[in-house]
This record gives sequence, structure tokens and C-alpha cells, in this order.
Amino acid sequence: MIGVLTHHWAKADRVDEAKKLLDGNGLAQSKAPGFVSRQTLYSTGDPTKITTLVVWTNNDIYDQWRASPERTVAMKGAEELWSKRPESERFHVA
Repeated sequence: MIGVLTHHWAKADRVDEAKKLLDGNGLAQSKAPGFVSRQTLYSTGDPTKITTLVVWTNNDIYDQWRASPERTVAMKGAEELWSKRPESERFHVA
């Protein structure tokens, strides 16, 4: 299994919209083959920082999700919500 940790920084005046968009993306992910689990973390030090940890069965499955039309629909308009580009890293789950 792999875990994908992604940090998102919402524009200060669009945090609620960013949370809704990421929740919708999480719902779409939960229906995808190979999805295992998802956690959303809200920073206690930066109210604009939203971090997600999503576990998938393997890298190939995650790459398929990234290229899927469902993801495209779920993340439509996301670029307008971020104050800087999201940062993502993959990890092996022990």
C-alpha cells in the first residue's frame, strides 16, 4: 500500500470553498478502485493549510485515479482556490 500526503494552501478568503472541494474529491476517491482510506488534517498553526493523507493499494491504482475523468470533475476550479501550488509525496505504508 501507499500513502499520499498532500499539503494544500487555500487563499485566506476561500478556505471554506477549498474544504468543500477537497471533501468532494475525497468522496469521489472513496468510490474509486484501490482506495483504502482518507484523512483530512487542518493545521493548528496555519488556518489556510489543509493536508490530506490518502491510502491506496498501490502506485498504479493511484496513477489511474490521478488520470481519471472523475478526478478531473472533482477538482475542477481548484487552481483558483490555492495561494500556492499543492505539495504531494508518496510513502510506503508499513
